[in-house]
Amino acid sequence: MDDSSKEALMEEAPPRYTESPRLPCVSHQLRGLLTAVGMMVVLVVVVVAFLLLGLHITETHAETVLRMTIHGLDGEGTPQHLSMSKKERTGTFSVQDGLNASATVVYDYSKLLVGYRSWRHRACFITRVARDNFPGLDAVTDTFQRRQAEQAGDNAVPLADRSILGTTINILCSAVPVYWA
Repeated sequence: MDDSSKEALMEEAPPRYTESPRLPCVSHQLRGLLTAVGMMVVLVVVVVAFLLLGLHITETHAETVLRMTIHGLDGEGTPQHLSMSKKERTGTFSVQDGLNASATVVYDYSKLLVGYRSWRHRACFITRVARDNFPGLDAVTDTFQRRQAEQAGDNAVPLADRSILGTTINILCSAVPVYWA
């Protein structure tokens, strides 16, 4: 290499490096603390996002299972509408009761009762069920409709003590006599 080029480089002063400007009121420890707090906030946001996503997936799965239960595994059948009450532990279904008529079936899980009220007839029917063996909606509907047809010529005595009924069944059957099925 040429000596003159070395001398030219040696004559130039090296660049001056200065410390980056700091915020005057933020110390090194405070900056570390703010960084840690920022990372914790990001971590909490990520965890909450995953929990909400998991809750949404679980709710969607429960709705799908309920829809499969009501419609059947193949999605065929008459659609049913279900109302649930976690407080009273009841499930209320609206079902068909012949042509252009409906009925309401209430599963009372706390009292272990199933109630049925047809809007065509002036009567309510209830039955007790085993804790581990709740009958399906079709079986309940068939049983109550058969009992309703028998009741037309029967001299059955209506239930006198309505205190055994839950709130939902009591409201459903408030204006009509209640019979055991």
